[in-house]
Amino acid sequence: MNFSELRTKHPEFVYQNCSWELKNNDFVINFEFKIEPDIIFSPKVVIKNIPADRQKYISKNQESFDNLVFNLGMVEMISYWKAACSPKIKILPQGLDPVREKFFLDLFLNGLGEFFYNNKINFTGDNFLKLEYEKNNILSFKAKTNNSILVPIGGGKDSVVTLELLKKNNSVACFSLNPSPSALAIIKESKVKEHIIALREIDPALLELNKKGYLNGHTPFSAYLAFLTTLIACIFGFKYIAVSNENSANEENLKYLDRKINHQYSKSFDFEKKFHNYMSKYLAVNVEYFSFLRPITELQISRIFSKMGNYLNLFLSCNKAMATDSGKNKATGLWCGKCPKCLFVYIMLFPFVGKQKMQKIFGNDLLDDMGLNDMMLELLGIRNFKPLECVGTRKEVLSALYLGVKENYDQKDQMPKLSEYFKNKVLPNYKHIDDDTKKLLSSWDNANLVPKKFASILKKEIK
Repeated sequence: MNFSELRTKHPEFVYQNCSWELKNNDFVINFEFKIEPDIIFSPKVVIKNIPADRQKYISKNQESFDNLVFNLGMVEMISYWKAACSPKIKILPQGLDPVREKFFLDLFLNGLGEFFYNNKINFTGDNFLKLEYEKNNILSFKAKTNNSILVPIGGGKDSVVTLELLKKNNSVACFSLNPSPSALAIIKESKVKEHIIALREIDPALLELNKKGYLNGHTPFSAYLAFLTTLIACIFGFKYIAVSNENSANEENLKYLDRKINHQYSKSFDFEKKFHNYMSKYLAVNVEYFSFLRPITELQISRIFSKMGNYLNLFLSCNKAMATDSGKNKATGLWCGKCPKCLFVYIMLFPFVGKQKMQKIFGNDLLDDMGLNDMMLELLGIRNFKPLECVGTRKEVLSALYLGVKENYDQKDQMPKLSEYFKNKVLPNYKHIDDDTKKLLSSWDNANLVPKKFASILKKEIK
């Protein structure tokens, strides 16, 4: 079935119910969604090991936690709504107001930009999506918090940098959702004692629909984590949530129907600002959500991370390494060496880590694989468009390749094929690359929400 047929067959999506309970020291959440007329989804989230004193606190503030769970469900439902893209969503568990309606419509349309592009969906019309709800005025509450920091760990280098820099002089806890082996290894290596785990179960009915030809694609996962970590901060009493979205996430990948399509929209500063305002008004007034790495670039992060040698063989951010084909296969847990993410990470770290260590991490020299040449040109913005992955800006790739050529090879060395192609065919077009690279490595973007006491920690690392 195509997009129009699915919308005709399923004109309404219903957010039917959300509930939570404290069970065996866990915070257990159940959602119920429905694609009319008869497709039911019942996803579940379990937040593990709630201390006894916090369980009492939660029970005394039931209405506030009802609200937090309801809002998490507003993002959870995106994964299920997209299967048929029903033109109307009916919201039953709780009401909204026009400000909240605007926030969620904005998240749907911007956060699903890549999904719309890949499925060739025109999402720009006034009647594309309507929300139906009762009006109410549920506002944020003042959660009981301390000055500790919650740091989400996904297994990549960025969250390692955030964790290592913040843990030195602050009380820090790690959080992971369905933790991967790399995330667990990183947390163990960090020696951070407190580790909070949440388990999210996708309803298998969604996977069955995908097999039948219902729509599938990328969703704004970082937005989901923003709402989930806010709930967790209120449960455990964290004042700060320090995510690891860098300045580079603001750059779009391409344009579609005159709209900017950004694979990393929910990692962008635009979303961060909107969520920050939404949180303070409608969720928890005294919890602060911010991206610790927002002022700096992927190139700067890579240089900082390269000094944390004990993590070089632990981190993993290749999506194919963690893919299971909906549970059919076992995740490899290895860099595939063939995708844009692998090539991007290799290019970024290569100038600071060197050939020998990079080959050990990836199994071979990716810069010597001419089969990746077109991919390199896409990362540079020279061919097609920037890959729809969590990769940095075109300028950063250019500077990293330049540094790789400049720092790692002299006339006696045999330069790898991609580096040689870059040096001969691309580099001559950029006369000011040395100055531009120096600026990138010392840059600081003031468009950020990092509290001053934490910003000073990061500034010391880029001087």
